[in-house]
Amino acid sequence: MSTVSKKESFVNPIIPQRADPWVYKHTDGYYYFTGSVPEYDRIEVRRARTVQELDSAEPVVVWHKYDEGPMSANIWAPEIHYVHGKWYIYFAAARTTATVEGLFDHRMFVLENASANPLEGIWEEKGQIKTKWESFALDATSFLYEDVQYLVWAQKDPDIVGNSNLYIASMENPWTLASEQVMIAEPTHDWEKIGFLVNEGAAVLNRNGKIFISFSASATDHNYCMGLLYAEEGSDLLSPKSWKKLPKPVFQTDVEAGQYGPGHNSFTVSQDGSQDILVYHARNYKEIEGDPLYDPNRHMRAQVFGWDEYGFPYFGKPVPDGRPVNV
Repeated sequence: MSTVSKKESFVNPIIPQRADPWVYKHTDGYYYFTGSVPEYDRIEVRRARTVQELDSAEPVVVWHKYDEGPMSANIWAPEIHYVHGKWYIYFAAARTTATVEGLFDHRMFVLENASANPLEGIWEEKGQIKTKWESFALDATSFLYEDVQYLVWAQKDPDIVGNSNLYIASMENPWTLASEQVMIAEPTHDWEKIGFLVNEGAAVLNRNGKIFISFSASATDHNYCMGLLYAEEGSDLLSPKSWKKLPKPVFQTDVEAGQYGPGHNSFTVSQDGSQDILVYHARNYKEIEGDPLYDPNRHMRAQVFGWDEYGFPYFGKPVPDGRPVNV
């Protein structure tokens, strides 16, 4: 059972038409938000004193796509991080909206801002994150553990069937890998292979003696769902043997609640730091006309979650729209 105390509550959706939502609570007390816009043409950042107030916060466009070149199409899944006193945005971009054998042409890129407030100052392009292959790559996220900065991302291995697996590497700096990349997850279960073979959208949580990595799987329609990896603290995070995957989804469509395809999450905490918050996107309808990627109505949502008796996160079910909820 969940161990949530009823303090923090939200009315969902919080921000309409913002997929791949990323919320980061900084030491200045602000929650910073970015996510994919329906036009896939720019990166916005906004901030507020509470998660709920992000809905009315004014978005600031901090970067816009180019007319041509490797950062000219399908700007996806930006994340804002604070590393060694500077702000960084990780995002994916492509040369074209066309696909080859079902795959887009995305690569991962980094922006840097030395200002105290990331809604101000200059965002400098630090270039592409170079990985083992020049192949479809996206959803970079970064975390610090035992004074080592790591990157986790999704990428297509040319020798493995499917769209994307999850990889990890240590970092020399926020835009350069320091180690060989190693695969820590690939789609193996039926629920990870509906429509497409996908593991993507990683988010990291360090609690209860474990490093947890949530991720999303399958096509971006109502089949989209969240899975969970974990490694024990003290283990070699660069060893695939350290990572275990739970055999079932941990968060998925709930017809009764009217929530379809929840996923591509991030984690934050309540204002006093006492409660953990799951931030995610979902639609409130099942049937989609055309390609789900171009349906704009993946809305940003949030809900408090707790922990089970074994120290694992318990996310429960996605909550219905339109009324205050905290579990």
